[in-house]
Amino acid sequence: MALSASISGGGASRLLSPAALHHDSLSSCKLEEKTKISSSSNLSLLPRSPATTAFRTGCGRKESYRIHASSSAAKAILLDESKEKVLLPKGDLWSVHKFGGTCVGTSQRIKNVADIIANDSSEGKFVVVSAMSKVTDMMYDLINKAQSRDDSYVAAADAVFEKHKLTAMDLLDGDDLATFLSRLHHDINNLKAMLRAIYIAGHATESFSDFVAGHGELWSAQMLSYVVKKNGVDCQWMDTRDVLIVNPTSANQVDPDFVESEKRLEEWFAQNPCKAVVATGFIASTPENIPTTLKRDGSDFSAAIMGAMLRARQVTIWTDVDGVYSADPRKVSEAVILKTLSYQEAWEMSYFGANVLHPRTIIPVMRYDIPIIIRNIFNLSAPGTMICRPSVDEEFSGLIADAPVRGFATIDNVALVNVEGTGMAGIPGTASDIFAAVKDVGANVIMISQASSEHSVCFAVPEKEVKAVADALRSRFRQALDAGRLSQVAVIPNCSILAAVGQKMASTPGVSATLFNALAKANINVRAIAQGCSEYNVTVVIKREDCVRALRAVHSRFYLSKTTISMGIVGPGLIGATLLDQLKDQAAVLKEDFNIDLRVMGITGSRTMLLSNSEIDLLRWRELMEEKGEVADLDKFANHVQGNHFIPNTVLVDCTADSGIASHYYDWLRRGIHVVTPNKKANSGPLDEYLKLRALQRQSYTHYFYEATVGAGLPIISTLRGLLETGDKILQIEGIFSGTLSYIFNNFVGTRAFSDVVSEAKEKGYTEPDPRDDLSGTDVARKVIILARESGLKLELSDIPVQSLVPEPLRASASAEEFMNQLPQFDQDIAKERQAAEAEGYVLRYVGVVDVTRAEGRVELRRYKKDHAFAQLAGSDNIIAFTTSRYKEQPLIVRGPGAGAQVTAGGVFSDILRLASYLGAPS
Repeated sequence: MALSASISGGGASRLLSPAALHHDSLSSCKLEEKTKISSSSNLSLLPRSPATTAFRTGCGRKESYRIHASSSAAKAILLDESKEKVLLPKGDLWSVHKFGGTCVGTSQRIKNVADIIANDSSEGKFVVVSAMSKVTDMMYDLINKAQSRDDSYVAAADAVFEKHKLTAMDLLDGDDLATFLSRLHHDINNLKAMLRAIYIAGHATESFSDFVAGHGELWSAQMLSYVVKKNGVDCQWMDTRDVLIVNPTSANQVDPDFVESEKRLEEWFAQNPCKAVVATGFIASTPENIPTTLKRDGSDFSAAIMGAMLRARQVTIWTDVDGVYSADPRKVSEAVILKTLSYQEAWEMSYFGANVLHPRTIIPVMRYDIPIIIRNIFNLSAPGTMICRPSVDEEFSGLIADAPVRGFATIDNVALVNVEGTGMAGIPGTASDIFAAVKDVGANVIMISQASSEHSVCFAVPEKEVKAVADALRSRFRQALDAGRLSQVAVIPNCSILAAVGQKMASTPGVSATLFNALAKANINVRAIAQGCSEYNVTVVIKREDCVRALRAVHSRFYLSKTTISMGIVGPGLIGATLLDQLKDQAAVLKEDFNIDLRVMGITGSRTMLLSNSEIDLLRWRELMEEKGEVADLDKFANHVQGNHFIPNTVLVDCTADSGIASHYYDWLRRGIHVVTPNKKANSGPLDEYLKLRALQRQSYTHYFYEATVGAGLPIISTLRGLLETGDKILQIEGIFSGTLSYIFNNFVGTRAFSDVVSEAKEKGYTEPDPRDDLSGTDVARKVIILARESGLKLELSDIPVQSLVPEPLRASASAEEFMNQLPQFDQDIAKERQAAEAEGYVLRYVGVVDVTRAEGRVELRRYKKDHAFAQLAGSDNIIAFTTSRYKEQPLIVRGPGAGAQVTAGGVFSDILRLASYLGAPS
């Protein structure tokens, strides 16, 4: 059966014989549509003056490649005046853009691309475009269906036609639309004829596959060129198979033939002079004019090759991300966009799997120091990442100016092969034999590591290739294995490779130490290590299951500030819940303005706890506690919050009044966990435990803050410490320390009954659920003992005499409700005391006193004259008077709100920020 198919693509037409179904050869004949340029016509691309071609700071270039020619002289720049060909100008006047499939995935996106081209002020614009999103996959699917003899290839081809037809109808009109649809229809018919031939043969050669797959670029380039023209730009489209010549290699790659390609580029330009070129990416031709592709990331490679041939000012790769990240953002949420990368850094990161560029994309532009810029077409405000050569005179600057490690990349699904034996040492050719065997099975060696003893060589290969490699090695070294010169050829499966990349690593001591310290703290074992003498990267092999943890650990160690803090909140009650709300409201400001990154990794109550491996969403923590909460376990909770080794610092915030929680402080501090709390139990508990706790705090670098234990949000502890640290001598501390009792006695005036005021305070939330906890004075006594100990007195809580306001008969009441019901019976007793004080011009105030000179403390109801500072309070304010050697005649007064969840949580928050300041945050 004789079959032939005529295949066209834009300006080229090719005939395929039946024999071509079984051979990688296509006869090629060009349809030449030559346009003669008269010698009097103006050159469309004129070189800019040197003043307009200054290059950007931070990236040096070996040569400027500027053409110093006047407008009149430009008319005379001809390849061959007799043939009237215009010389292709090269240099900084050109900018090259590459748009991937997602960038031209819809008609609207194609319009957006055309706008970007129109807004580019460069004199010459060269645009490389991929096929529309998913089209290349559709084209390969056509081939697969045809060679599988699946009749649905016809319907699939029609679907390809409809996709491009509908897009064209949305973009074009008039003659442009008619011309494109005619070409599209012609191409699809030819493709169907070819697919029919493949269907009959049941096989498609590589050349056939490459030819079919490249049609998506032909159609997208034509459509985009018409839209660019509609925007008023002088534009032509280029089928790069007519220009770009490549030589296939044995490694399923291609090498550009720059000499021949530049010659053809100049010929193409002579026939198609214009200010903008829209060219097909991905496709090219062999020296025999057989269609081929540039394989993986071919469109990026096309743009780099064209940029090099034009000596362009820059090559911009437009994609759907804001730039190159310091790590895979899908694995590391803290990954940041890098403003700049050197060619070598980008090369290393891309080799190790980072979504940057294929290493070969960098090669053409490196030759001429042409920068590559990675930008996001969906976020034009983002500057992207510039890949260039650092200037000699300027320090290479990145997002973090002095970061020696710029990025981290990983390769999963690899296996280690270890060839080991004493017979290897000093025997020439052993390594050569090993890797010759690996080459014979076509495996790719990703990393090699050998100890100086030469006792073993280990290397990493893709896991899918490891069995063939191991079998080949055992076969090659069978005699050595049997004789014992080699002890084993061992395979270690389920591995991943982690690479740290940075050009400044070579000049920065301690990078490896920091890297391995981060891995050690994350409890990750390193199985193999490799580092080249250039020191651009350090590569380690780890277990696959540890890969994400390892990546987060090393990234955080190099990229997170010292003031990133992992937080655990103990007690999400009134104060704890308020603190969480305050953290939610302020976290973004702290991070942006003060470089303080507070991450709540766990919240625990007495029954339920919520844990997170990244960070709890504080907008939803209450519902998350209900949905994902687990049984509370304080030890597990502390281990989890500290166990996140990706964050340098850990703090546990105890918002309870539980002595059981307080008993854990010593262990937490000993383990390096900072503690912040308003809980008074630890500092007012047994003296020996308090002294032990404070001694540990002073000996270690771990911080223990408890400002809110005495005055809620008032700076009482810090004021006392400031006085002592500056050499002042404390004589007496006297104060109204209870916001509850302050409110009660500020409102216990006139004819009001004491029980009514207590009831009102309870209704307003000033008292504990059982008001006896306030009226007993125990809480004030704990504050007094804390201040006494801070002042240097070694007192126990039992040493403090306390005047209780709870009537003796009611101290054993079964419930708070019963107590409140019976309290009015005792109103008369305290009313008499108030009346007696008022008769003498005094008021009653419930105070705590630390008498340092007598080494004692007490809590009692005292009388004060109406002009005394303690008599001037309102609401629930606290007031504390420090009488010292410096402030003897006029005590130092601290006054302000001393009760309520907001001010107490604010005091705790202030301690957290004080901790951040001590850890390195700006003050």
